Amino acid sequence: MTSPTTFALIRHGQTDWNAAMRIQGLSDVPLNDTGRDQAAEAVGHLARYEWDFVVSSTLSRAAETADLIADGLGLTVTRRIPELVERNYGPAEGLSAGSELDALRIDGGPTGNGGFIGAEPEADVASRGLHALRELAAAHPGARIIVVSHGTLIRLTLMSALGKFVGTITNAALTVASVDDDGWTLQALNGEVLTPVDDLDNDLDPLDAVPAR
Repeated sequence: MTSPTTFALIRHGQTDWNAAMRIQGLSDVPLNDTGRDQAAEAVGHLARYEWDFVVSSTLSRAAETADLIADGLGLTVTRRIPELVERNYGPAEGLSAGSELDALRIDGGPTGNGGFIGAEPEADVASRGLHALRELAAAHPGARIIVVSHGTLIRLTLMSALGKFVGTITNAALTVASVDDDGWTLQALNGEVLTPVDDLDNDLDPLDAVPAR
């Protein structure tokens, strides 16, 4: 059996569109100062453990978050991976809650939300996200990789990998998943330890369930 490959799945830091509750998708909205502070805070959590390298989406908000994290940890961003970009929301991008957005809504999809007219199907987002992680695991078995991407991409990818519902992924929060020959395990979600073993201490730091090498 190969050693598990461990991923720290980090959603980019906040942007002005996040703060205004506007849908971003493929719109290349940069980090704001709060987002940069969130990236620095993520460094503090990640620094307690050993990581091998960083990869990111090609969109600037994820790329800058990755650069800040890598600089803080003394690591290298080795790749910008197009398959890790956010879902294409089509005509819904730039909109916030209201009648214009409601008129674009459609039902269906693995989350039950469906999305919006003209948006990339949820199943396609999950497929490309999972493909990117599987390729990384195949190329770097046993590695510990920081992956900086986007909330919907991470959420749908995890749902596909785990076969169960996953809630909203928050900005720059730490989500940890690993994969080996037996499949996928979710160890932390949004900075909270998950407890597949009954005697896991619920007061552990979010990464205490993922021992350092």
